[in-house]
Amino acid sequence: MEAVAKLRNVPTSPRKMRLVAGLVRGKSVTRALGLLKFEANSGAEKIEKLLLSALANWQQKNEDERIEDANLYIKEIFVDEGRQLKRLRPAPQGRGHRIRKRSNHVTLIIDSKVEAIGSRQGLKNAAAKQETAPAAAPAAEEAPKKTARRSTKKADTQTAANAAE
Repeated sequence: MEAVAKLRNVPTSPRKMRLVAGLVRGKSVTRALGLLKFEANSGAEKIEKLLLSALANWQQKNEDERIEDANLYIKEIFVDEGRQLKRLRPAPQGRGHRIRKRSNHVTLIIDSKVEAIGSRQGLKNAAAKQETAPAAAPAAEEAPKKTARRSTKKADTQTAANAAE
């Protein structure tokens, strides 16, 4: 189940905030928090706080689940342009130059990642759960050795040739 957090009227230009948003897009929540904590850009602090807010929203929706077990990731993050404050700055010969003070709106959506049963990540997670189980079977330790990968075209033609013989 996903959770949404929004941050509105942040007094930073959208272009600067999009740099930070691109840094964490698609990452797991724990990895994103680590990246944001040490990012020098001023927008990172605001997005970190927004991510923590989204985590709290997710926890409120899913009280029976633990955050550590949920495999949360940043599903979507986007930065929209907010309102502009228009100011004048004195310029030579009595003129005035317009200064646009930009702001933005940030929307962050987190979700729990569910692996397909046949996928590699799903198999890795299943293997990790078996290893942590107290009564692990010795057959689980004897994993088959990995062979070199071949392209599927070569493998299909070779198996067809072997079947013909």
